[in-house]
Amino acid sequence: MAATTETLTAERILEATEEVLRRHGPAKATVVDVARALGVSHGSVYRHFRTKAALREAVTKRWLDRTSERLAVIAAEDRDAGDRLRDWLAALFEAKRHKAGDDPELFATYMVLVEESGPAVGEHIEDLTAQLAVVIGAGVADGTFTAPDPLTAARAVFHATGRFHDPCHAREWTGPGIEDEFTAVVDLLLRGLRP
Repeated sequence: MAATTETLTAERILEATEEVLRRHGPAKATVVDVARALGVSHGSVYRHFRTKAALREAVTKRWLDRTSERLAVIAAEDRDAGDRLRDWLAALFEAKRHKAGDDPELFATYMVLVEESGPAVGEHIEDLTAQLAVVIGAGVADGTFTAPDPLTAARAVFHATGRFHDPCHAREWTGPGIEDEFTAVVDLLLRGLRP
């Protein structure tokens, strides 16, 4: 095993795991492959992640968190709630399309990991709906929107736009007219939220 001069961190392990998953796919990628890519023993990897499942869950969470972090910036902005909601939904759609289109091998791998993951996906969805609730709540506070419960409205908006962010629809995201369909759905939702 080659000695590594860099400190082995969880982040380095996750980066290497992502690369191994991209190369081998989830069915064939092993902790030994990750360790080999890092030039360490598999025991070193297990010191950071106790099981293969824990490592895969962490990789899935890291992948999902990238989207959440970008969207959180939009949700926190101090500007018109309608524009912010439209931009947040567009950014979510674009992030998902980007992941599916730019790296299809890794996207297919993550689809498998998401299916087997523990709490990461549920936490991701809760985080996204909480961000939407912040935007809708701000719109209620300034009179842009009307919604008795911003969190309930956020869940409805999230589910109503599922075609544009749920990975099971990925094949549709490059189809003709998808942008117009997205705009029509968002326009309808915004009209429904306005007083």
